[in-house]
Amino acid sequence: MNFEHTEERRMLADSLNRFIAEQYSFETRDRIAKSAHGFSPEIWQQFADLGVIGALFREADGGFGGAGFDIAVVFEAIGRGLVVEPLLGSAVLAGEAIAAAGNAAQKAVLDQIIGGTTIAAFAHDEPNSHYELARVQTRAERHGDGWLLNGAKAVVLQGEQADLFVVSARSAGAVDDEAGISLFLVPANTPGLVVRGCPTIDGGRVAELTLDGVQLGADALLGVINQGYATLERAIGRGVLALCAEALGAMEAAKAATLDYLRTRNQFGTLIGSFQALQHRMADLLLEIEQARSAVINAASALDADRLTRERALSAAKVSIGRIGALVAEESIQLHGGIGMTWELPLAHYAKRLVMIDHQLGDEDHHLQRYIELGALGKQAAA
Repeated sequence: MNFEHTEERRMLADSLNRFIAEQYSFETRDRIAKSAHGFSPEIWQQFADLGVIGALFREADGGFGGAGFDIAVVFEAIGRGLVVEPLLGSAVLAGEAIAAAGNAAQKAVLDQIIGGTTIAAFAHDEPNSHYELARVQTRAERHGDGWLLNGAKAVVLQGEQADLFVVSARSAGAVDDEAGISLFLVPANTPGLVVRGCPTIDGGRVAELTLDGVQLGADALLGVINQGYATLERAIGRGVLALCAEALGAMEAAKAATLDYLRTRNQFGTLIGSFQALQHRMADLLLEIEQARSAVINAASALDADRLTRERALSAAKVSIGRIGALVAEESIQLHGGIGMTWELPLAHYAKRLVMIDHQLGDEDHHLQRYIELGALGKQAAA
């Protein structure tokens, strides 16, 4: 199998990396992260103009990419720059749900998402859930010709600035049944919807949603009633790949900063990079990062495969990224010494982002258990 990027992907990667290097310095990123928006609308529009958002969507949905390697290329660059703009929540998670399950009228909003004029948010996690994809307590009940939603959602990426939410709700079955989950499009200005935002440790912003008697029309239902689980799984799978690629970019940036420090820091008149013990630790770190890259490549290549192959590759990548990301964060800081913990040094922010990525869309332990369970299913199917 040929894992070389196409000419178009190489051009996209070069353009995006150059833009981030020139326009998205750490100081700029820090200022944007501390702003009331939590991201820059100007930078967001520039991403749209560069085709970065469009690269995350298939041609049939108005984009010009949408494959696993397109997502990997974009998010590796995003990870290098610690970008806080809502590419994951709006373009990957919410965008994929709409693209996969929406009718023609609902898919019309994809052009606005790709163009940067509409921000969508993916509201699935709940206060009492712990990565369990099927655990949905928010209720959706028939109300005349439409629907009535009641419940709460947690950790909604960039929820404060969203124009539109993709909300999961239980329309039938028990609280953790895969069947009985439906998806709805909920405009941000819908009466009964309350959004409360807060910062995260890595510089991003999330929101909690309260849905108290939210009335929706019949056209708000996204896809087939009670059959939203498969759409959730596909959207979150693409999100897992995006996070793994982002982590890889962050690891590469941390590695480069650490190598530069070892080559320039003098201790007692000697470059600390000349110490064999530190050279061995750095060599081990480089090997681990290459293993993480292989896991991301494997996941990207399996994104359009059958369900078991796809989901096992994604969970395997998330397990590797969780373990290696923590190792890179710890080793990079230790090799820097005390300065590695300072707020002014970008390295500490890369370490925080790597820790946060492990906990988004399922941590290392969750995906290891899921990988084992999916393997058992594969053996049963082959028997």
